[in-house]
Amino acid sequence: MKIKKILLFIFVLLMGFQMTVYAEEMPNESQLYARSACLIDADSGRVLYEKNADQQLANASTTKIMTCIIALETGNLNDTVTVSELAAKQPKVHLGVKTGDQFTLKDLLYSLMLESHNDSAVIIAEHIAGSVEQFADLMNQKAKEIGCGNTHFVTPNGLDGQDDGGKHSTTAKDLSQIMRYCINESPQKDMFLEITRTPSYSFWNKAETNLYNCNNHNAFLGMMEGALSGKTGFTSDAGYCYVGALRKDGKTFIVALLACGWPNNKTYKWSDTKKLMTYGLEEFEYRDVLDKNFNCDAISVLDGQYKGILGKDTAKTNLNLELTDDEQLNILLRKDEEIQIEYEIPEQLQAPVKAGTKVGKVRYLLGDEVLKEYPIYTSDNVKKIDFSWCFDIIKSKYLLLR
Repeated sequence: MKIKKILLFIFVLLMGFQMTVYAEEMPNESQLYARSACLIDADSGRVLYEKNADQQLANASTTKIMTCIIALETGNLNDTVTVSELAAKQPKVHLGVKTGDQFTLKDLLYSLMLESHNDSAVIIAEHIAGSVEQFADLMNQKAKEIGCGNTHFVTPNGLDGQDDGGKHSTTAKDLSQIMRYCINESPQKDMFLEITRTPSYSFWNKAETNLYNCNNHNAFLGMMEGALSGKTGFTSDAGYCYVGALRKDGKTFIVALLACGWPNNKTYKWSDTKKLMTYGLEEFEYRDVLDKNFNCDAISVLDGQYKGILGKDTAKTNLNLELTDDEQLNILLRKDEEIQIEYEIPEQLQAPVKAGTKVGKVRYLLGDEVLKEYPIYTSDNVKKIDFSWCFDIIKSKYLLLR
């Protein structure tokens, strides 16, 4: 079947501005400290800015967002968890637990995300999966489900590690997608946000012999209006890392940074995060790009019955998109970006044709990326020419002649 492509363009360039003006607003790679960086639209998952975003690097304690979301989805917050000898031996930063101590899973999740305690991560992993290795399998399985193909987890706390699958690592693009899952898609997204937004949290061990105080070290929460969630990280291999989310003016952005400086460059991650978030807020806006004026000539139907006429005119069927009056297609676009609309419609159909049959599609593209696709349907029934239909025509013509 031959396909005809009709290309339409919707230009969203604001009047009076040159495209180069907005291009200059995009952060230059040299303006960012991070070796790898990514800014995404959290609603669609679309990458809005990237710098070496597919480079696989160590990611330190940003790993803990995956540990947290798996624990929330598979565990019970009221579970009692017991500290193993392995967990008690974890290096700083740690809660400082002893073998045999017991806690509730909920309390340890606050310890994990606010203070980034390495021993809490191991306690959680062993409780959920039985061992650190089995929990890493759950992490890698979840990463694949999310669509993160360049991520490999070895430890639940992000400490540098390696196994037969490779080094503990991810990419800025994958890390941003993991955060997107945590705040937008997971059935436990609300609890994830509640934990990661809490300024401080105190709890006892089950024996009530020790009281623990946790303070949130995600300083970004107080740096920009709309700051939503985030997680810091540092190891000697990874350097300073960060993944954070911001929601403002109906837009939600996620920034992921890897290898964003080493001591004494602890503040570099905040500078890069604010630069990318500001870029997103100022240069991107939602536009309704839905074209409701669908107008296509009726398509001929080969061997189709048509108004009782034989051998003169061709049967045809109309097409429609079945859009509702209030339907919209809101896409987050940079001010100089344009949407391309591509219709794929066959030049001819073969009878019989039933009304409501999908025969084509309309795709909304930004560059090579398909943002949305709508099916195109037939509007009319067209029966196939058969012996009975031909006989009726011949009979009617013969009777008319008599």
